[in-house]
Amino acid sequence: MRTLLITAALLGSLHAAQAAAPTAISYGQNLIVNGDAEAGTAGWLSYDSYTFIQAVSYGNNWVKPSEPGPVNRGKSMFTGTGANAVAYQLLDLGQNVAQPTSYALSGWLGGWASQQDNAAFAVTFLDQYGGLLGSATIGPVTPQDRGNSTGLWLRSSSGQLPVGTRQLGFWLSMERFGGNDNDGYADNLSFVLNAPAPVPEPATAVLSLLGLGLLLRRKAQG
Repeated sequence: MRTLLITAALLGSLHAAQAAAPTAISYGQNLIVNGDAEAGTAGWLSYDSYTFIQAVSYGNNWVKPSEPGPVNRGKSMFTGTGANAVAYQLLDLGQNVAQPTSYALSGWLGGWASQQDNAAFAVTFLDQYGGLLGSATIGPVTPQDRGNSTGLWLRSSSGQLPVGTRQLGFWLSMERFGGNDNDGYADNLSFVLNAPAPVPEPATAVLSLLGLGLLLRRKAQG
């Protein structure tokens, strides 16, 4: 799908984007601003020569409330404009990730009937200088995936942030293959960080090792 090529091109052009002011790392909550389109396109930025996304109401012209999609879909969803629509957000974590930290990326993506129009959603992991450390992408959901039906389907990915990650980039891209509208659809976009396991204090770790040694000695003597 060409949407993946667009996403790949975006990942190679991150130096042109500007991150938000540093913020404290928040665990266990969605870090994407307005991932459900209920505030229109607030929180999202346009990118270079691509057209922008739009927020539309569920209904006959897009996805009906009775068609596949999130149960808690609200009133609005995202779709594209023009041939290639792109929107992004950049988040500065305020500090480099120094230990393994897992994440969960998810979103509802889809399209219209048998049309090839589609959407993809990506997260990029950047160091303090904006260098690309890695990325993860969900979508697109093809007409074959959808059974040529109109609607949105849940897609998700999980993994670990590369050590040294300082910024997160969120990229939503939608591409039109036919018709007058860009019918790449997205809703309920989410990215959640899980708090890393606490590192034991040195004294605690030593005591644990001593306790384990005593236990093994007793078993050997018994």
